Amino acid sequence: MDWTHYRFRARWDLPVPPAVVYPLLERAEDYPRWWPQVRGVDPIDDTSGVISIRASLPYVLTFTAREVRRDPVGVLEIAMTGDLEGWARWTLTADGSGTLARYDQEVDLNRPSLRRFAAVGRPVFRFNHALMMRAGRRGLLAYLGAV
Repeated sequence: MDWTHYRFRARWDLPVPPAVVYPLLERAEDYPRWWPQVRGVDPIDDTSGVISIRASLPYVLTFTAREVRRDPVGVLEIAMTGDLEGWARWTLTADGSGTLARYDQEVDLNRPSLRRFAAVGRPVFRFNHALMMRAGRRGLLAYLGAV
């Protein structure tokens, strides 16, 4: 088993239609406004930027995100290089009058200081990611109430 390879999945049930959610998710530069763990998004050009994330653990992950797919029907996908190497994808589907937002991510941990703790830290890293996703959903729900 490669202890530095991760697959994550999260499901967010949101009370608004995909047409409302999609524009918010496609504007990564606005994530720090509603997702507390996304500390910064610095655009490089129209399809890429540098993202810094700090969840509950005392480290910041920085990576370059490059748009791979932007399908207004409901799919947003990026390729990631830097402290994390891999991809992440949002898939939005209508769910009654709301949206099911599914987040899938497959990455390798490249940051040397974290790779050293990969085997023993794996459960903690996974829990940290789950907390971050939970906070992101709460933040987006609050932001939806404000916009």
